[in-house]
Amino acid sequence: MEELKKVGREATKNILLKHGAREPLYGVKVEDLKKLQRKIKSNPALALQLYDTTIADAMYLAGLITHGSYMTKQQLQKWVEEAYWPMLSEYTVPKVAAENIAGFELALEWIQSSTEHIAAAGWSTLAILAEKSNPEPNRETLQSLLHKVKQTIHLSPNRVRYTMNGFIIAVGSYVHSLSGLAEETGRQIGKVTVDMGGTACKVPYAPDYIQKVKEKKAGGKKRQEVN
Repeated sequence: MEELKKVGREATKNILLKHGAREPLYGVKVEDLKKLQRKIKSNPALALQLYDTTIADAMYLAGLITHGSYMTKQQLQKWVEEAYWPMLSEYTVPKVAAENIAGFELALEWIQSSTEHIAAAGWSTLAILAEKSNPEPNRETLQSLLHKVKQTIHLSPNRVRYTMNGFIIAVGSYVHSLSGLAEETGRQIGKVTVDMGGTACKVPYAPDYIQKVKEKKAGGKKRQEVN
């Protein structure tokens, strides 16, 4: 915690607050958190303690120094319930959930939640799982989920719309057998409007983004590990 305090910056803190973080936090840049990650390496027990502090920077660092395979379903459920802002609900928790053997099962439960950040975490987890080489989620289930997105995205809460759009992009970019369907789903949905809280963040148009990923990554080559 002393290390986090030392590298915290007021300007970074203000940016993070604008993106949905809340007190307590120190304002640590992600690059500085990754420096701490390299120093700590893997420490699942410390990760649980850091997350319990409720300090935003520490909670993000927790996800960097653990692996989902060390976590129980109950611990992952606790993490998602406490992941109150997008850096946690759409990055930290999905990353560790996708590393857990129960990740796909949990993601399917989370997307049914009426709590916005939990549902968003579910869609982000599914997007990460679609990008992984092994194991690949069931094709029929992914196809059904694309249909669900098409039917409900414009009626869904703000961050759920954003992560649903990300799910379409992930399937279209990395699940070759469903690439065409994902692109067509993106075209049928059209532009997805998300309130980004006055930040400069943009919502990508799924079909265009899928094409860019394919061109950049040699036809949408899957990642072997979740980064």
